Amino acid sequence: MTDSFWNELHEELKKGVDEKGHPFRFGTFATVGVDKLPRLRTVVLRHVFENGHLCFYTDKRSKKVMHITENPNVSLLFYHPEKLLQVKIEGLASVVTDESKLQTMWKEIPESNKKDYTTETAPGSTLKNPDNLEYLTGDHFFCMIEIEPFRIEYLRLKRPHHLRIAYAKEDDWKGEFLVP
Repeated sequence: MTDSFWNELHEELKKGVDEKGHPFRFGTFATVGVDKLPRLRTVVLRHVFENGHLCFYTDKRSKKVMHITENPNVSLLFYHPEKLLQVKIEGLASVVTDESKLQTMWKEIPESNKKDYTTETAPGSTLKNPDNLEYLTGDHFFCMIEIEPFRIEYLRLKRPHHLRIAYAKEDDWKGEFLVP
């Protein structure tokens, strides 16, 4: 009975990758910092793989990489304002180390965007003047984060009743309706 909603959420996630203006292109990614406080930031959804894993790119020197190494439990949140649809994903994140996979993804990035991964100093470092940001030539800190979901919540805000479904992965995905 929850299959059609499952299919819908996966279609919306795929559209987030394929359609530039789609609201699921940008999601809020949450980790737990070393100080045990939640850390939130916006990421660009780059891939939804056939196995259901999701990925985004980052600079390997970013705090989120350190957070994932310390605690791989993460959350992603997407919201579609026109459909009033929220999708919350909980999963295990990992830093992709497969060099051939990283090379393939690096080649797909437009040249104009590659500079985001080539700053001399790490993301979050202090900077006296943004006009003085220095970039490396021939070197980069490109990194890919892959998330293996283990729980997904679908929430449709509608009248007369909101609709909420939790999907949990054991051997296979199973969905159950929840009180919104």
